[in-house]
Amino acid sequence: MGKMDLLVVGELNIDLILNQIQGFPEMGSEKVAQKMDVVLGSSSAIFASNIATLGVDTAFCGKVGGDDFGHMVKETLKAKNVDTNFISTADQLQTGLTVVMNYDQDRANVTYCGAMEALTMEDIPWDRGGTFRHFHLSNYFLQKGIQKDITAIFKKAKAAGMTTSLDLQVDPDDQWNFDYEECLPFVDIFLPNEAELLALTGKGSVNEALEAVKPYTNTVALKMGMKGGLVCENGQVTEVKAFVNDQFVDAIGAGDSFNAGFISKFLEGADWEACLRHGNLMGAINTTAAGGTGAFNSLKAVKERAKSQFDQEI
Repeated sequence: MGKMDLLVVGELNIDLILNQIQGFPEMGSEKVAQKMDVVLGSSSAIFASNIATLGVDTAFCGKVGGDDFGHMVKETLKAKNVDTNFISTADQLQTGLTVVMNYDQDRANVTYCGAMEALTMEDIPWDRGGTFRHFHLSNYFLQKGIQKDITAIFKKAKAAGMTTSLDLQVDPDDQWNFDYEECLPFVDIFLPNEAELLALTGKGSVNEALEAVKPYTNTVALKMGMKGGLVCENGQVTEVKAFVNDQFVDAIGAGDSFNAGFISKFLEGADWEACLRHGNLMGAINTTAAGGTGAFNSLKAVKERAKSQFDQEI
């Protein structure tokens, strides 16, 4: 077997998305949503699905329950040409589910973790590590089974010859118990958004937060929403403006799509400016359709959206 581009390790769940909701939920009352979608969710899976659509050979390692949602997750990833051979099924558990309630450009989420918490370091196909060029892990805080081994995981990925990237995502407990001083030296590309970086470091500004992690990071690729994105490497900062979408649907998975665009260009050997521009564009394209993968049905569709809505050739 030849080398594959990418091994993604992470959580798997379904998103049940409610749009056009008539008010905020209240105890003892019922609100009506005018639109519902049931789609592939989870940061890791959205990243894997969309980067595979962009042409990157991708395999996924995760865990689902022995239920219809688990089957849907695997079949949806297979349809995007993601190798699902390393997705295991825990028959006694249920697949994770997130209920997403959208309100304009903000949202409220409720997640049932289920089988995603049962994934451990031992589930990762280390015997095949040498067949992958890059290792990516997303949503650390929702995956209780890997937390104690997070540094060992990245050490082992580096020892296997892979470049590495990490997107922590939000800590629902707001504790931010992640030893970045120990782990980040083994992460080639750290991919937080602005709010996550500030929460992780406890700093009041992006510059202070970047200074705090600087001694421990190789490269930080920071997502800043409508302000675009930046890369900080060895104290050198590269910034690229955002692409503005005037036909906004929702922002579910926009950060994961940024990651897909950024890492796909990184694997091509592009410079940081090109990685940022492609990441920003993929994040913007994500917001033109419902859910994290709705705008990424095919590479042709992505190219058409890039041209028609952002006047960009890819």
